[in-house]
Amino acid sequence: MQDRDKNESLYIVMPAYNEEANIETVANEWHEVAVQFGTDSRLVIFNDGSRDNTWAKLIELEKVLPNLIAVNKENSGHGATLRIAYEYALKEGADYIFQTDSDGQTLPGEFLSFWHQRNNFVAVIGHRNHRQDGFSRKFVTKVLKWVVFLIFRVRIPDANTPFRLMQRATLERYLPRVPEGYNLTNVLLSVLMADAAENVLYVPITFRPRQGGKNSINMKRIFKIGLQALRDFRVIKKEMKQGKR
Repeated sequence: MQDRDKNESLYIVMPAYNEEANIETVANEWHEVAVQFGTDSRLVIFNDGSRDNTWAKLIELEKVLPNLIAVNKENSGHGATLRIAYEYALKEGADYIFQTDSDGQTLPGEFLSFWHQRNNFVAVIGHRNHRQDGFSRKFVTKVLKWVVFLIFRVRIPDANTPFRLMQRATLERYLPRVPEGYNLTNVLLSVLMADAAENVLYVPITFRPRQGGKNSINMKRIFKIGLQALRDFRVIKKEMKQGKR
């Protein structure tokens, strides 16, 4: 067991959509992390209405991985699924919530350094400073960084990283301010923490190419999400200003 107080529980949560090519490897790798933190810790994978065999594989994995919980839900998108995942972890009493994705781009071996910092920062978030998943993704990350700064006037190295460890109190404080069904849950959580000058640590992480399967988000969809994000950001910024009066 790694650097854990006996009463602490860790919930590792991840969304999965059409990940039949990756889900077995990813679930096994991250389950090995979860079991290090005792019987109260869990790996919870949310099947977001996959159209392939992701859910069938999760059912079989649940039979052999004791700390795995598989949750099936209708498709609502990555961000909306994250909000549901965070709510689930809080409801189940998790002391620490860690989020990553199910496409195999992040490394379980880099988690422990985050865990060691859990009491020093309200959140420890990965910084994909050397993304290996193509120019278009790097471009989107850079554009998002500048859009966040221009609208919210906060500098965030990587607002949307799917590799983040958060204290329970942090999520309880900010998750209610994320609208249900919101596309960019992690981005908004990062913005809210930065705007409140929370003590957040950003750590460089490895971010590999997708390990199998096909990415469900293309540039056309990214552009559409981006336009909606701009509209949403303006509304949220207005609400944040009103809340400070």
